[in-house]
Amino acid sequence: MKTKVLKMVGIISVCLMAVIILSGCESVTQKADHEDTWSRIEKNKQVTIGLDVTFVPMGYENKSGKITGFDVDLANAVFKQYGIKPVFQPIDWSMNVTELRNTTIDLIWNGFSITPERQAVVNFSKPYLANDQELVTLKSSNINKFSDMKGKYLGAQNGSAGLNDIDDQPKLLKQYIKNQSPILYNSFTNAFIDLNHGRISGLLIDSTYANYYIAHQPNPDMYKVVRGKFPQEQFGVGIRKGDKTMQAKINAAFKKLAKNGELEKICKKWFGKNYNSPLMKLTNNTK
Repeated sequence: MKTKVLKMVGIISVCLMAVIILSGCESVTQKADHEDTWSRIEKNKQVTIGLDVTFVPMGYENKSGKITGFDVDLANAVFKQYGIKPVFQPIDWSMNVTELRNTTIDLIWNGFSITPERQAVVNFSKPYLANDQELVTLKSSNINKFSDMKGKYLGAQNGSAGLNDIDDQPKLLKQYIKNQSPILYNSFTNAFIDLNHGRISGLLIDSTYANYYIAHQPNPDMYKVVRGKFPQEQFGVGIRKGDKTMQAKINAAFKKLAKNGELEKICKKWFGKNYNSPLMKLTNNTK
C-alpha cells in the first residue's frame, strides 16, 4: 500500500512539474502577445533594437566597429522625439522573431520585410521603404533571366524574405537551380565573396543591399542585376503583438519625419535618388 502511495505521489509530482513548465512557456507567449512594454521603455529611456550587422546599408558595423546605416539613422530620429536612446543589438537573423518574443530585444529593425508569415506572429509599423528581390550575377556568367540559372548554384540569406519567396513560388526560380535548393548564408557579405569567386552563379538579394554593394565595388560593371516576377516587398519595424503603444508611437514619429523633410534627408544620404518610401507618398497624398 505504501509503495502505491509513493508511486501516486511521484506521478502527481511529475504532472505538477509539467504543468509548471507549460505555464512558464505560455506566460512568455502571453507576454509577447498581450503585455504593453512602453511604460518600461519610457521609464528606462532605452529601447533595444535587434539587427543583422552585415546588412549594408540598412544596419551594419563599419570598419571602425560602429553600427551605422539607414535604419540606424531612422530609429535614432524616431526615438529622439521621445527622449529614448536606441541600443542596437546584433542577433542571429534567422532567430529574429524568437529574440523579439523572448524580450531579448524590443524591436526588429533591419530591412525587415512585411510578409503574411511574419504578420501571424508579430505586428509591424507602417511600411517605410519599398524593396525588390533581385538576382545578382557576374556578367561573365551570361545569366540574363531566371531560367538561365538551370543547373547552377544559387545563394540566399538564411531567414530572409528572399528565401521565403524562393519556396513560396518555386516555378519562378527554384525549379531551375542546382538541387532545387539554394545555398544558405548567414550574411550577404559571405554570399558576395562566394559569388565573386564563382562558387555560386547567382544571389537572390534585397535591391537595397544589392544597389549599395555594387555601387561601392571597385568594378561595379562586372555585375548584372536580373529582375524576375517576385512581388515587391515593403520594410517595416517588427513589434511584439502586445506592444500597441510602441506601434502607435513609431507610426506617429514616421508621419512627423515624413512631413518635416527629415525622412527625405535620411533616404538621400543612403540611397541618393534611388529609393521608394511609402511614407512619403502617404504624407503627400494627405496634405
